[in-house]
Amino acid sequence: MDNYRIEEDTLGPVKIPVNALWGPQTQRSLTNFKAGSPMPLALIKSLLQLKKAAAQANLALNNLAQEKANAIITAVDRLLAQDDDELQQHFPLVVYQTGSGTQTNMNVNEVISHVAMQVVPTVEVLPNDDVNCGQSSNDIFPTAMNITAIEALQRLQDSLEHLIQLLDAKQKEFWQVVKIGRTHLQDATPLTFGQEVSGWKSALVDDRDYINQLQPTLYRLAIGGTAVGTGLNAIPGFKEQIAQQVSQLYGVPFTAETNKFAGLANHSGLNAVHGALKTLASDLLKVANDVRFLASGPRAGYDELNIPANEPGSSIMPGKVNPTQAEAITMAATRVIGNDVTISLAASQGNFEMNVYKPVIISSFLESTDLLTETMISFADKMIAGLSVNQERMTALVDQSLMTVTALSPHIGYHNSATIAQQAQKKGWSLKQAALDSGLVTESQFDEWVDPLKMTNIGEEN
Repeated sequence: MDNYRIEEDTLGPVKIPVNALWGPQTQRSLTNFKAGSPMPLALIKSLLQLKKAAAQANLALNNLAQEKANAIITAVDRLLAQDDDELQQHFPLVVYQTGSGTQTNMNVNEVISHVAMQVVPTVEVLPNDDVNCGQSSNDIFPTAMNITAIEALQRLQDSLEHLIQLLDAKQKEFWQVVKIGRTHLQDATPLTFGQEVSGWKSALVDDRDYINQLQPTLYRLAIGGTAVGTGLNAIPGFKEQIAQQVSQLYGVPFTAETNKFAGLANHSGLNAVHGALKTLASDLLKVANDVRFLASGPRAGYDELNIPANEPGSSIMPGKVNPTQAEAITMAATRVIGNDVTISLAASQGNFEMNVYKPVIISSFLESTDLLTETMISFADKMIAGLSVNQERMTALVDQSLMTVTALSPHIGYHNSATIAQQAQKKGWSLKQAALDSGLVTESQFDEWVDPLKMTNIGEEN
């Protein structure tokens, strides 16, 4: 028993490790739930900030004694000053627990309570009555979810913007480098590699804009709804004070002027924003696949691009270089797409007055943002930044292509042009040889009409 202390909750006594800062409800959760990773530390930090804001609001509204409020504020500051590894030790509960996040809310309440009483040993600070004053897990947890999601999106947007800027540089660098286009995985008419990259970039710019347009749905906070959305036990002005404080802290225009019944029972904002993250993941998967296929080979593939050699590609084949950054970001993309299914299903489980899948929604959301943020940075810096073209290979493939015959159609008609292309393929001739053999085109006409650069309709500006 020297290694344990006894504390009681409404269900009776609980043995707790003597040095643990948590209390009986946290300990019960540790016993009852063991599956999954720990609750994301980013969410814990948001909850800590909200507990500080709540103490400040209750103090300003004369709803909490000054010595208790100050002890809570100081306790939160001490906890937030710890490094992540140290802080994580106090918050060991896993994601797969109660669907309201109540046990994590109580974990935070209990830890703050213990630290507050270390700060001011003469003042009793209770987890429920003081730290949780004016709140319910049902409104404080979804409030923390939205705040945490906004912070994660800010980091993701920085990463995405960095990738867009590097693609913009490659677009400019290769604006007039002609290559063969491909549709249905078959040869098509020419374009420039700069044009191809501009398509990649434009898709990601659209994705950035989708996220920006949807992000304000997360500014609406559930705080003030308490248990079922009615605001029972939250005094007038409490929710507004908290919204104002967190808006100043995070530099985001959060608002508590929201429908609390929807705030507790629905997570449509997180669902909608994650839909934009899924779209981003889909586009990143497409871009990364294009890069790795165009770089395939080098002797038995497309071999149009050179990718950086970041590490040996094989444990048995010397000198092999693999598109590992493309592989990492495409794997991340598939995970994000899977997370979108999880979030969509979980968001549908708003039974009556509360959604009870909150922890899995925010953990999946944060996993997606973290995966995309980190893989986009690596893909940008270790793949796109070092990308170069094999211009001779690109030119050779354009010269060998039969689809440049499309430029003849306006002059000799579609049917005659198709016959020329089919003849060239059948006899193994160049397109020019087949065109001249047809007697429908002179050499000077062919050279004038079949100009790959002109076929791209490219201008000097990009």
